[in-house]
Amino acid sequence: MADKTRGTTLFVFFRFSAFLFALFLAPVPTSSHRPKLRFGLNGEFKILQVADMHFANGATTRCLDVLPPQKAHCSDLNTTVFMSRVIAAEKPDLIVFTGDNIFGFDVKDPVKSMNAAFAPAIASKIPWVAILGNHDQESTLTRQELMKHIVKLPNTLSQVNAPEAAHYIDGFGNYNLQIRGAAESSLQNKSVLNLYFLDSGDYSSVPYMEGYDWVKTSQQFWFERTSKRLQRVYNAEPNPQQGTAPGLAYFHIPLPEFWSFDSKNATKGVRQEGTYSASTNSGFFTTLVTRGDVKSVFVGHDHVNDFCGKLKGLNLCYGGGFGYHAYGKAGWERRARVVVAELNKKKGDVKAIRTWKRLDDQHLSVIDAQVLWTSSVNGSVASRL
Repeated sequence: MADKTRGTTLFVFFRFSAFLFALFLAPVPTSSHRPKLRFGLNGEFKILQVADMHFANGATTRCLDVLPPQKAHCSDLNTTVFMSRVIAAEKPDLIVFTGDNIFGFDVKDPVKSMNAAFAPAIASKIPWVAILGNHDQESTLTRQELMKHIVKLPNTLSQVNAPEAAHYIDGFGNYNLQIRGAAESSLQNKSVLNLYFLDSGDYSSVPYMEGYDWVKTSQQFWFERTSKRLQRVYNAEPNPQQGTAPGLAYFHIPLPEFWSFDSKNATKGVRQEGTYSASTNSGFFTTLVTRGDVKSVFVGHDHVNDFCGKLKGLNLCYGGGFGYHAYGKAGWERRARVVVAELNKKKGDVKAIRTWKRLDDQHLSVIDAQVLWTSSVNGSVASRL
């Protein structure tokens, strides 16, 4: 974990407070002015996943599960500093917040807490998106009200729900982003990487089924329709492509299939607690495998698990706990997951998807670099792990 001095923390606090004041006065961009995402001229698209910030009230909110020397001056601001550091180090093309952005039970004002939690991402002017976890709504705002606030913040590409599914889909925060090919390339107007964001809910509302929520049938129906539509566009004129564009899925609560892995059989990373998934299996893993375009799933929820494991061709990956007001493990650094998709220089389609993690230590150490997926000439999966 980072060694933060009191002077540094106070400096960040004052700068942070000034930024929040400016944020409240800033004009909100309309959807028509939101940028379209595309691969850079270097042939890469980089995503930073931030899981489980558990932000509450800023400098007055104390840290959990840190080493004794850190306790006196550790607060939500350590989460803020970590985010600013990792954004500056990685310079991602997109920042993805995968739920429990705030810890509702301890929050005095959910709007202020949300604004503060996302402030480093907003200040970076990098596009960002968010979905909800099981703790965000435990203050005074509902999940719908939280998403309606999030979508009004600067530089976000978040949606309350995909417009075509808003009348039937369960939850709030189900949407898709298309990542186009590099500028001036033959695929500059095609989506070569598709991102799916889903609301995995909070707690079961079904009688006699206790525990956490799950991705519902209506959401899986939307995912299948969206995936098929994107494949048709990918294969259609102009410049029709073979096969399917790969996809990545982000949500908060892990699938029951995450139980398939431990520290011994996961490809990288560790298991240090259970998988706190729903008590029922909604079949979303089977839906993802059957469609075949999504190559990796990224979740949060279980803070001291950070492994990736591969099952039936689909990578199941934890982000690892990010926030300091979230439970963790003293001496086990808070962390963020980075994912990079790389283009085939000749064809312009995605040839590989890689990942690693950044630790909140003195050097922002990089660990567990691995290749999640590669494409062969005929579009089939070629495992190189």
